[in-house]
Amino acid sequence: MKLSGNTLLITGGGTGIGLALAERFINNGNTVIVCGRRESVLQDARDKVPGLIARVCNLEEASDRLALVDWVMANYPEVNVLVNNAGIQQRFNVLQSDARDDWGYFNKEIATNLEAPFHLTMLFAPYFASKESAAIINVTSGLAFTPFAIAPMYSATKAALHSFTVSIRHQLSETSVEVVEVAPPAVATDLGGTGLHHQGEPLDAFADAVFNELAGDSKEIGYGTSVARLRMSRDEIDVYTEKIYQSTKNLI
Repeated sequence: MKLSGNTLLITGGGTGIGLALAERFINNGNTVIVCGRRESVLQDARDKVPGLIARVCNLEEASDRLALVDWVMANYPEVNVLVNNAGIQQRFNVLQSDARDDWGYFNKEIATNLEAPFHLTMLFAPYFASKESAAIINVTSGLAFTPFAIAPMYSATKAALHSFTVSIRHQLSETSVEVVEVAPPAVATDLGGTGLHHQGEPLDAFADAVFNELAGDSKEIGYGTSVARLRMSRDEIDVYTEKIYQSTKNLI
């Protein structure tokens, strides 16, 4: 995809991977809109990255997603890139969870990781198809391919987003819309809670690599350990998943 002259909407763009990519796109001559749930976080992002446009939006709510799309199209009709980046990771054991009283808590992960990118993609795709060039970039995870058993819902939602991405890539193949999947490994962000990923890949190195890769024709972009996981056999996946579970099961 072209890396300059775009207008992008990046969900979950106030921190972490979303903000790191936003900064690189702005520095390369793009207009970047980010959305997030907390105004204070978005203000910090604006302070860090001059020129960043921010909009408060709770992606768990369909009405907020519709309002976001209407606002973007009305105020920035040149929008041509959607980056579905927002994500929540919850670690739990099904034997110790209260799915009766606490389902609202668990359902936040499904709504944010799955419903939101599905919905936003379906809302923007027809609009993007009328553009000379456009792109939908879905941020999944290496865990879409090798489940992290202590984060079962996160892994499952990312696997579903991977499958959805493959399908819409075929559906949009005769349009101007490129469909790209970015599958990060563990990256040093606050995903899941402060400090949980402090041993992950350095954020800036990861963001630099992904940004550079987007300039080419890659449809699936991995980094570090996730590169091999994108092409593992089923037997390799089973072995890898068991190994990671045994080494992490005491963390929940």
